[in-house]
Parts: sequence; structure tokens; C-alpha cells
Amino acid sequence: MIALFKAHRAGLFHRRHWLPNIISGVVVGIVALPLAMAFAIASGVKPEQGLYTAIIAGFLVSAFGGSSLQIAGPTGAFIVILSEITAKYGISGLQIATLMAGIILLLLGFARLGGIIKFIPDPVIVGFTSGIGVVIWVGQWQDFFGLPQMTMGKYFHQKLWQLLQNLPHLHLTTTVLAVLSILLVIFTPKIPGLRRVPGFLPALIVVTTLQAIFNFEGVATIGSVFGGIPQDLPSFHIPEITAARLIELIGPAFTIAMLGAIESLLSAVVADGMAGTRHDSNQELIGQGIANIAAPLFGGFAATGAIARTATNIRNGGTSPLAGIVHALTLMLIVLFLAPLAVHIPLAVLAAILFIVAWNMSEAKRFIKIVKRAPPADVVILLITFGLTVFADLIVAVNVGVILATLHFLRRMAMSVDVREATEQELRREFAHNGLATVLPLGVLAYTVDGPFFFGAVENFERALANTHTEPQVLIIRLRWVPFIDITGLQSLEEVVGDLQKRQVRVMLTGANSRVEAKLEKAGIIELIGRHNIFKEFSEAIAVCQSLSNQENSQSNP
Repeated sequence: MIALFKAHRAGLFHRRHWLPNIISGVVVGIVALPLAMAFAIASGVKPEQGLYTAIIAGFLVSAFGGSSLQIAGPTGAFIVILSEITAKYGISGLQIATLMAGIILLLLGFARLGGIIKFIPDPVIVGFTSGIGVVIWVGQWQDFFGLPQMTMGKYFHQKLWQLLQNLPHLHLTTTVLAVLSILLVIFTPKIPGLRRVPGFLPALIVVTTLQAIFNFEGVATIGSVFGGIPQDLPSFHIPEITAARLIELIGPAFTIAMLGAIESLLSAVVADGMAGTRHDSNQELIGQGIANIAAPLFGGFAATGAIARTATNIRNGGTSPLAGIVHALTLMLIVLFLAPLAVHIPLAVLAAILFIVAWNMSEAKRFIKIVKRAPPADVVILLITFGLTVFADLIVAVNVGVILATLHFLRRMAMSVDVREATEQELRREFAHNGLATVLPLGVLAYTVDGPFFFGAVENFERALANTHTEPQVLIIRLRWVPFIDITGLQSLEEVVGDLQKRQVRVMLTGANSRVEAKLEKAGIIELIGRHNIFKEFSEAIAVCQSLSNQENSQSNP
């Protein structure tokens, strides 16, 4: 248990840390109770499966993860994709996809690819998280307003239209309980003495108590819809796995893995910022992988680091994985001893909690800030990712968003690559202090490539050389500021060199770093140009050109 070992070595299990971590773990466990059930129901599974997920994943991520403060469990980010998987493939399909996602996360961690997640651009992350928030919000209308059961359309706009049509048939008592829940969530933490109490808890207690006392007619509860929560822990069960099942679930599994990685690492970063700690992103992915492999084997489903619960852990004094373990044990004790009370929990209070979660996920301020201040291309990527998340499919949204962001990045990289002819002013500035000539010998041209010589920059290179209006005897290509070159750049360079040599133009290369030179060697370009035409310094090439020019002058003037 690597996380526990690291925490022990750092002294986080010293006796003085026990009490604050135990208290924090109990608080977070109680906070996680309604969230775990709400996320489970919204994902299309039973409420107890959310609790099982929080228990198993919460324990394993604390034990094996890369952050000593991380609290894991079901999260809102997963709701959209998990509900779609459950609807299409059933609970067993969801569990298989989760297991596969766990393996993917494990491989990412072992391959030390935790840092790659950091390269997903902000517009993509904000776009799909905001879209998820909107989908979650609309998806809870039925339970929030107590609308009659209806067959929902497949797409968001169809669901929204059906819900709007049924709004006049809302159940008044259910709606009042839901609104009361939201008010309690928002305003309870503002009451002196209750500032550290998460609003979810009093909302759950008050509204559930009201329902238990008055037994409001027509109010859907966990008892009336799901028959309550079993007062025991799940047994080990391996879902039926076939090759065909694995193939059809690889896409959803990959999406779960990517979302899980993003969410958990974002949560770890937030924790580091709040507590001044430093997480191990690769170890965190390993911990998340282990948790997602184990959870579906015990009745659970996908889990990841939960930002809100992790923040609650830190605010309540959590400093070590002990808090996360106590959080899992607290939930386990609640299931074992208090499960019968869950029959009175109205679905309206869970829907209200998800309303708040959806608002927090939407990151409205951040979304608006990007729209107002970001470059147009980033705004377009944000809006496309958001729109696809809401109106199409989360998998499509993430894939398209990342592809668009990558293409935009490559375009900017290509535009940043400068291929220019060396001017007299540039030469004077660079070589005058060395006593070298500041004017190239007659018949010599020099071009500087400034930036990565990759496929996106090839057009710039070829266009610059094509604009040469004179036929030089020698062309010097300066590679000093080229950090790397790819196969397209190598092919382009080979074609240009071959064309110039056919025209009896001598080509020289200068300043290539060791990596670029090794690739030139492997591609056969150095052999094509000739080793004697490869120089470390531009000044060496100029000296050779001057020598050749002097020889020609002496021969023409005996």
C-alpha cells in the first residue's frame, strides 16, 4: 500500500494526526452518503451501488493513490456517460466497462503517462464539464418536480421538450421539498456555528425527517422506488465477459478512463493548492485503476477523485490517507446499521443536491470568462465541445474537442516557425564582433529555420525557398534553432536538397543539434549532402564559402 507507506514515512500517521483525520473522515463519509446515492440513481443503477462504490474506491484510492488527501467515489462527471452505458448495455455492461477503464488507468500509471492529462486544454475541459452540468440539471427535473413517469427520447432536445410539456403536471409537495432542500444546501453553511457543516447534510436530514413524519402522499422515496437499501455488504461477483462485449465496450471504457484520469488529477491539483502538498500523478492513476477494477467486482461502478469531498476533507483537518479510509469505514457502518432509515429519503432531496452539483460543474463564471477573453479559436473549441456534450454524445464531444484543440495547436506551431533569408543586418549583428564578413560571398544564400521542422512547417520552408529569385552557387540552411525534425520535415528537406543539387547548387547545413543530426544521418540526408557540407557553426560554413570565393577570384585574376 504505497500511499500509506509514503504517508507513514512523512510522519502523517503520528498520533497527533489521528484525531483530526478520524473526525475529517467521519464528516466526509456523512457528506458522501447522499452524493453517492444521488450519483448512482442518476447513473441508472441502485442507490446502494453508489455506496458500495464509495466504500471500495474510497478505501483503495486512499491506500494506493498518489495524493494523501484524495477522497474518491462516484462523481457527477460520470453521470452522463454512465447513464448512457447503463441504458444501452445494462448494469453488467457498465461494470465491465468500469473494469476495463480500471485496467486502462493502471496501464497509464505504469507507463508514467500521468502528466499527459495536463495537456488537455482548458476550453475542452470547461466545455465538457459545463455540458455535463447542463445535462445533469435537466436530467433531474423528473425527480425534482415529481413529474409523472414518461419514456424519454434519446437526445437532449427530445428529453427537454418532453419535460417542458409535462411541467404543468408537477407534484406540488415534491417540488416544495426539493426547493426546501436547495435552500438548506445554500443557506445552512451561512448560519453562524454551522459554517463547516456541508449543506447537503442538513438538507438530507430535515427533508427525510419531514417525509418520515408526515409520509406525504405521492412523494417518491428510495423505499417506494428501490425498496430500500440492503443492510449488508456486497459479495464478490465477476460479470459475464465475452470477446464481443469487450469490443463493444472499449469506447465507453476509454472515455471512463479519460474522464476518471482528468477528474482525479484535477482533484489532486486542487488538494495540493489548498494544503501545500504535492501529489504523484502516475501513482494516482495506479490507485484509480485498482479502485475501478475492484469496485465492479463488488457491485460498484466507476469512481474517481471527488473535488468537493476532497476539499471538505482538507477543510475539516484531513492530512493523511487515514481520513479517506475512515470515510470509507463510516459509509460501511452506515450501510450495516442505518440502511433501514434510507427508505424515507425522498428522491427530490437527491435531485436537489444534484441541482447544486450541476451548477458547480457548469463553472458558469469560468465559462463566461473564456468566452469574453479567450482567442476566437479557443472560444469555438469551447462552444463546440459544450454543444456536442449536451446535444450529441460525451464521447464524441471529448474526442472532437481534443482533435480540434490539437489541430489548432499544430496550426499555431506551424505559424510560429519562421523560415527567412539571412539579411546583411542580421549577419552584421551576429558576426561583426568575430571579425567575420558581414556580407555573404557572391553566389551564396543563407536561410534560417527557426522552430520545429515538422509536417506543419514544411509548407513554410518550401514556400520560402521557392521565393528565392536568384540561382545561388551555395545555399546554407541554418538549423541552429530547430529543436526537432519529424519524418515529413526530413522528406521535404531531402526533396529540396535533391532539387538544388540537380541545379548544381551546393547545399550546406549548419548548427543542427545532436538529435536533429542523428535523424538526418538515419534518413540518409547527411550522406546525400556530403559530410564535408555539414558544419556545427554558421561561421565555419561562411569561412569555407569565402575560401572558395577567394580561390575563384585568384583563378580569374592570375
